[in-house]
Amino acid sequence: MSKILITGGCGFIGSTFIRYFLQTHSGDSVVNLDKLTYAGNPSNLKELENHPRYSFVRGDITDEAVVRGCMSGVEGVINFAAETHVDRSIQDPYAFVRTNYLGVSVLLKVARECKIPRFLQISTDEVYGSIEKGSFTENSPLSPNSPYSASKAAADLLVRSYWVTYRFPVLIVRSSNNFGPHQYPEKVMPLFITNLIEGKKVPLYAKGENVRDWLYVEDNCRGIDLVFQKGKAGEIYNIGGGSEMNNLSLARKILGAFSRTEDFIQSVPDRPGHDFRYSVETAKLRELGFSPRYGFDQALSMTIDWYRQHEAWWRPLKQDEFTRKL
Repeated sequence: MSKILITGGCGFIGSTFIRYFLQTHSGDSVVNLDKLTYAGNPSNLKELENHPRYSFVRGDITDEAVVRGCMSGVEGVINFAAETHVDRSIQDPYAFVRTNYLGVSVLLKVARECKIPRFLQISTDEVYGSIEKGSFTENSPLSPNSPYSASKAAADLLVRSYWVTYRFPVLIVRSSNNFGPHQYPEKVMPLFITNLIEGKKVPLYAKGENVRDWLYVEDNCRGIDLVFQKGKAGEIYNIGGGSEMNNLSLARKILGAFSRTEDFIQSVPDRPGHDFRYSVETAKLRELGFSPRYGFDQALSMTIDWYRQHEAWWRPLKQDEFTRKL
């Protein structure tokens, strides 16, 4: 039996990964370190409260003493802990630097001192910036355009330096836009879905021409686990869903699921520095044996059904001051 440390495990992707990992690795255990910020929701893992292979520690990844305690006896670390919402990063860049860069520096320092044999950093396709045609490979230069993506890119460079300088066994995954159950309703997919459940319009930036590749969260977690188990130390792996569309097309698909017309679209001013298109080449991960299990339409239907059935989960979250302005 091995034990791994998951940071940020009460968030959207982290909680999904913990459930997936415990289901698919029957001999392994998980320690979940989470600060429980606004997006860290203990109810995301309520069913695991008494699970014999799961334990929770409330703490900050910038707190070296807490991190060191959590790494005792651990054979791997996967860092999901991050501030992730671009709009919030525009309002308060420092909060993103603190968690996304300084926090990672603490994790790396302690993990190296503890001789952890595997360290996986969860990054984002946004570190590459925008691309009009083609797709970014893992060797593409980083060109982040928001405080959020800049903080993640800085962390990636620090992680890489630990491999080059110390030969510390790090890995990086860069995923495209995730969606699915338990996603905080400030993000576009759950915001649109919950607004329509409430009978409200969906706010669409500018003309909705910005393009994203959509990846169902469980597929992302399968890809992350594959890299954690079989990835080559020092390497980077892109994870994409192969479901690229512009935001207007996304809005139309969600509206169609609710039998709503485009009258329910409310155009709002574009955000500063809004990247036009993200796209990543995923051949490297496919060579490890990965392919998405869920098609976009099936995953969207599953996601909508979940939010319809879990209003008690998301309605209180939409009272958050930031989210109420959306």
